[in-house]
Amino acid sequence: MGVTTVTDVTDGVLHTLFHSDQGGHEQVVLCQDRASGLKAVIAIHSTALGPALGGTRFYPYATEEAAVADALNLSRGMSYKNAMAGLDHGGGKAVIIGDPELIEPPQRTALLLAYGRFVASLGGRYVTACDVGTYVADMDVVARENRWTTGRSPENGGAGDSSVLTAYGVFQGMRASAQHEWGDPTLRGRKVGVAGVGKVGHYLVEHLLEDGAEVVITDVREESVRRITDKFPQVTVVRDTDALIRTEGLDIYAPCALGGALNDETVPVLTARIVCGAANNQLAHPGVEKDLADRHILYAPDYVVNAGGVIQVADELHGFDFDRCKAKAAKIFDTTLEIFARAKTDGIPPAAAADRIAEQRMAEARRR
Repeated sequence: MGVTTVTDVTDGVLHTLFHSDQGGHEQVVLCQDRASGLKAVIAIHSTALGPALGGTRFYPYATEEAAVADALNLSRGMSYKNAMAGLDHGGGKAVIIGDPELIEPPQRTALLLAYGRFVASLGGRYVTACDVGTYVADMDVVARENRWTTGRSPENGGAGDSSVLTAYGVFQGMRASAQHEWGDPTLRGRKVGVAGVGKVGHYLVEHLLEDGAEVVITDVREESVRRITDKFPQVTVVRDTDALIRTEGLDIYAPCALGGALNDETVPVLTARIVCGAANNQLAHPGVEKDLADRHILYAPDYVVNAGGVIQVADELHGFDFDRCKAKAAKIFDTTLEIFARAKTDGIPPAAAADRIAEQRMAEARRR
């Protein structure tokens, strides 16, 4: 077999890997298994605090460059998330390129086994889990090839669905935001808009209703909306996110789908006083946090409030205890208030305050 010379590597991918805003990663692994069709990216941003920990996203990216960029952004976010959650883990993330809805079970199994072998090749530098497009059953398959897999089913020694504690942590962040903004840590009587009521969002809706909030939802999947309205007919449904963020009298906006929800188009028309949701990378670009502050909209940093899930999967490595994890996730309330206090003291937006605290913790770990 002849050796093929690679001559068409674009400047875009390499620039993304080493660009100062997105780069600084310790290791990026491009994975390909032709037999199964696997194409994946594993990005390790930092192991300063311990082995990199972060989920596996399965998504039909438009380009390979988009997949690399997402892996870099998400893994960097995991470093900050794990630092703020007080975990002994750095940040990592993996993305699998493809549409998980279009891949039949036999091929999906082969693809996930191949992916598991790539994770195993890193020797524990990266610990994986679920993310958008992957589920507990998928992690059970991945775990057949390596022991650095969390988010597995209880039957296979795991903790099960991490969405439960992710939603609980977001709820605690929302309570802290209400405390900071209105002096009372309750959502009773507040109108909360949830964009995306899938794996995490539907659990969040339940917490909000139990606390007495008025809930407005939207989701691109009709079945996700129907699951909510069949159980909770009092919930209001609007056609799309654009309608949701413009809802009159909205107190809190909770982005719980994909990232980039807060951008140059959405921030100027937001009616909510608070943004607090489960989605990763909600700020579309640097500067959006200042735009929110200029409009006196309180932003609860996404990687802080959505850390309940990673708290759960990290605990799985040491023998899972749900009550212990829930107690740790409840501390997201205090962490969120700490960030708001730091933001006020330093005269900066909460997102910048959270970054400073996380960076300080990582820097201190590197000096040890």
